[in-house]
Amino acid sequence: MSVAPRAMSAETEAWNLPLAKIDVSLADLYEHDEQWPYFERLRKEDPVHFCAESEFGPYWAITKFDDIVKVETNPAAFSSNRDIVIGDQDDFAPPMFIAMDPPRHDEQRKAVTPAVSPARLIELEPIIRERAAKILDSLPRNETFNWVDRVSIELTTQMLAILFDFPFEERHLLPYWSDVTTSAETVGVTTLPPEKRQQILQECLAYFMKLWQERAANPSPKFDFISLLAHNPATRDMYKDPMEFLGNLMLLIVGGNDTTRNSISGGVVALNRFPAEYDKLRANLSLIPSMVSEIIRYQTPLAHMRRTAKTDAVVGGKTIRKGDKVVMWYISGNRDETAIERPNEFIIDRANPRHHLSFGFGIHRCMGNRVAEMQLKIVWEEIMKRFERIELVGEPVRTRSNFVHGFTEVPVRIAG
Repeated sequence: MSVAPRAMSAETEAWNLPLAKIDVSLADLYEHDEQWPYFERLRKEDPVHFCAESEFGPYWAITKFDDIVKVETNPAAFSSNRDIVIGDQDDFAPPMFIAMDPPRHDEQRKAVTPAVSPARLIELEPIIRERAAKILDSLPRNETFNWVDRVSIELTTQMLAILFDFPFEERHLLPYWSDVTTSAETVGVTTLPPEKRQQILQECLAYFMKLWQERAANPSPKFDFISLLAHNPATRDMYKDPMEFLGNLMLLIVGGNDTTRNSISGGVVALNRFPAEYDKLRANLSLIPSMVSEIIRYQTPLAHMRRTAKTDAVVGGKTIRKGDKVVMWYISGNRDETAIERPNEFIIDRANPRHHLSFGFGIHRCMGNRVAEMQLKIVWEEIMKRFERIELVGEPVRTRSNFVHGFTEVPVRIAG
């Protein structure tokens, strides 16, 4: 389908539109990587911005680092209900613990946390390293291929299979279900009709219900997500509410897939956009851990999270009324010039590289953040053992979504 040419550039439009007309929820902005000047203007002129009309209804856009932290760390005033999307138009939105407030949130999160505990990560590290090495060793030389398919998706899929103790030969179902989960009109993606999306996710539920029954019957449970849910006193009856079980499956699959998958791709893109940093990395491999944090900040693989005001509250001098939708744009906060020095640059040896919003703050901080960092650290250690350079040889194709900030294609070539 052809797309009509823009009347003006995004940069020009962003600075000339009436402020009231700026709507940063438009998925087209992210598909074309044109969101940046709109956020820059909002941070400078209207950091707590009320968008009265959008495809998803009225909402507040919170765009500065400190304001986002203020909202994120105040669950008493800002509820996490329906947190995964910014609109309420999707009737098929099963409950999940990231979209819950305490105490249910705390109980359900605590049940699955042992799957990503420090002790568990020590066990997982050699497995991840072996699989990363095998994937990288299989890559072609002197020919163009899609890094997203060959590396990012495959590595994160194998990791997800471990965390769920999922049948390895059917692991391709996990990224498929993840993509279906985030293919909702409420995040600007319309690749599937709502009824088809529901059908596929019901199939996902049926598959995992069988795994639940098997794990619940095991007197010696493992540390996979399903076993932990099936045996924890706070969650062992979750299967009686299939929609809540499905909601948490959707959360855990997307959380384990999109963040790492798009950071792995984003790192390759960023190093090619900033070749001096690639040189810096080759000269000093001890920078890999700090580079990992910088990749996660610079990419910001999940662009936003939503809250709902439970009471009137003041943020950035604006009064947000009870019931208002509040969207924390992590992708903007991570480029806030008042909180991060030279935020639009990719700098792998920042003084405080973990100072970013990509994992959130407070009770909803990403429970798998250490797993994501470990996967990225391992994959870059293994990359640097093998390849002098991964060359970006074409323009990346970006995801059309206001939520998942990532890539569908990253064309690369490795010299042999």
